[in-house]
Amino acid sequence: MPLKDWLAWGWLTEHRASRDEIQKLLAVADRDLEQSAAEGLGADWRLAIAYNAALQCATAALTAAGYRATREAHHLRVIQSLEFTLGWSASDVAYLDSFRRKRHTVGYEQVGSVSDEEAEEMQRLARQLRREAESWLSTNHPELR
Repeated sequence: MPLKDWLAWGWLTEHRASRDEIQKLLAVADRDLEQSAAEGLGADWRLAIAYNAALQCATAALTAAGYRATREAHHLRVIQSLEFTLGWSASDVAYLDSFRRKRHTVGYEQVGSVSDEEAEEMQRLARQLRREAESWLSTNHPELR
């Protein structure tokens, strides 16, 4: 199901990206990657901050592709769009989505449910996504780099 179908279903809106907009999204991701590694933060917060870095990278890719996710299920749609933007597999998308659900739990429902290993894995995944987004943008949308 291509992104144009999502547009027809109202899950996305068309958007013309600017270089400045993409740079700002990636700058937020870079900041969050750095701050998610700050000493003294609990695993819950490290995961949440690293997740936000990953979300900003996925948003940059979706934006560069000419779309924005609508409000309903915004995070889910942005993550799922990685299959169509960066070419992620369904299993990789599902793996990142498991961290979206975990972030929701620690943000709204339960304290202390993230292990140090999970926080470190989310940081690793966010760094990987940052590198892949940079490469994809350079190849597919060099005017936005």
